[in-house]
Amino acid sequence: MIMSKRNPRILKIILYMLLLNSLFLCIYFAFHSSSSSPEPPLHPHLPSRFHVSVVNNQSSIQKPWPILPSYLPWTPPQSDLPARSCEGYFGNGFTKRVDFLKPTTAAVSEGSWFRCFYSETLESSICEGRNLRMVPDRIAMSKGGEKLEEVMGRNEEVELPEFREGAFEVAEEVSFKRNRRIGGGGGGVSRRLVSDEMLNEYIQEGGIGRHTMRGLVGSIRAVTTDDFVCEEWVEEPTLLVTRFEYANMFHTVTDWYSAYVSSRVTGLPNRPHVVFIDGHCTTQLEETWNALFSGIRYAKNFTKPVCFRHAVLSPLGYETALFKGLSGEIDCNGESAHNLWQSPDNKKTARLSEFGEMIRSSFGFPVNRHRSTEKPLSSSSSSPVHNVLFVRREDYLAHPRHGGKVQSRLINEEEVFESLRQWVASGSTGLTKCGINLVNGLFAHMSMKDQVKAIQDASVIIGAHGAGLTHIVSATPNTTIFEIISVEFRRPHFELIAKWKGLEYHPMHLANSRADPTAVTEKLKEIMKNLGC
Repeated sequence: MIMSKRNPRILKIILYMLLLNSLFLCIYFAFHSSSSSPEPPLHPHLPSRFHVSVVNNQSSIQKPWPILPSYLPWTPPQSDLPARSCEGYFGNGFTKRVDFLKPTTAAVSEGSWFRCFYSETLESSICEGRNLRMVPDRIAMSKGGEKLEEVMGRNEEVELPEFREGAFEVAEEVSFKRNRRIGGGGGGVSRRLVSDEMLNEYIQEGGIGRHTMRGLVGSIRAVTTDDFVCEEWVEEPTLLVTRFEYANMFHTVTDWYSAYVSSRVTGLPNRPHVVFIDGHCTTQLEETWNALFSGIRYAKNFTKPVCFRHAVLSPLGYETALFKGLSGEIDCNGESAHNLWQSPDNKKTARLSEFGEMIRSSFGFPVNRHRSTEKPLSSSSSSPVHNVLFVRREDYLAHPRHGGKVQSRLINEEEVFESLRQWVASGSTGLTKCGINLVNGLFAHMSMKDQVKAIQDASVIIGAHGAGLTHIVSATPNTTIFEIISVEFRRPHFELIAKWKGLEYHPMHLANSRADPTAVTEKLKEIMKNLGC
């Protein structure tokens, strides 16, 4: 009887729970169906008053920044950093912030803005903007990204961008009359964001005949939000880069370094994508661009206007210390990051070592240990073996205006290499405590990754003056540089890089363009003895 009395109560509880569960299911499916509208949802940071035909989130995984032993914190903008200090020269001096367009909303992450960080030391600016629109049809230049063989003979002028008015636009969210910015543009439906006066102050031409980044900034117009139409959005932070001598290793390293510094100064959380605002064809050097950053694309690959959620404008490579040091004294010495962290010194820097580690890490090479000497498996000797890398100059087709022949800097290079090879094969006469593995650095026929590995594994790097020696930015600590310099090419490129990295450097100045093979061997023998051989 007791059980029969409880049964109706239990049934009521079960029915109540079923009804409650059904109610929750109805609410869930109702919400799910309403949120699955066929219309693409707006990005949460995109103001609804912007006109958007399609929001195309080209989502791709951005590469994280690697852990680098030589990394030191990048000073926040507007910090008190002495002008012309080594930190200032090597990119950490972009401390003067200039706002050309401030966000009108309380949340900086939602409004449009454009600003530059100016370096008094380098006399250049890193600029960045939010919600920046690029109109490819207003940039006059070749398409870019073609294979070299397809564009042989093309004039360089057509590869360099010419920016027409409104090539880039940013949305101004309040009336121009009430919101005149320091750019001093004008008025009406749209206005020029940055005046010539401000360009002359913050993006100076210097000795550059055609300053493409200045032209880009000068083309930016502030338009009303009603006119700010975007058919495609790039959500990931993107570097906009313009290049000149894109097929030359030295000048490309200055572009890589400028792009790296720009990413650090603006505090990007991951490695950005890169868009080339130029019409150059592809080169082997793009392998490293792809390794360093999260991907590359050419501006003319976009067939319609495209909007960048966060765009960073990288200064020209000509404006880095690597280039400026060639004509002006930059008295800085390389030092370990550990020592600088403990004892800061405005006359020393670890930034080039940091950058070299960035290159090596981007190709997957370890950076948390120094190079070690090893003995070949075929050797029964317990003596260490040092890699001696001879960086060669070879004929190769570099760009559409190139004939395939490189200018000789050492007319008897083959004779010098063969003399070294014979000396090593005979047992490296005069050396008793170590062995030598002579590496033939035919870089023109090696992948960029293999070139970097050869640099990383070398105890000594030999070469005639030439762009290939710029690879020493990736050399490990304690690497020795031996440069053979003909009378026609007495330039300080590699002596400076070695100094700024803290590497031992030995020049051999020639009376002409021919080196005495015996003298080269004797100099190498002296260097090897200093390494303990």
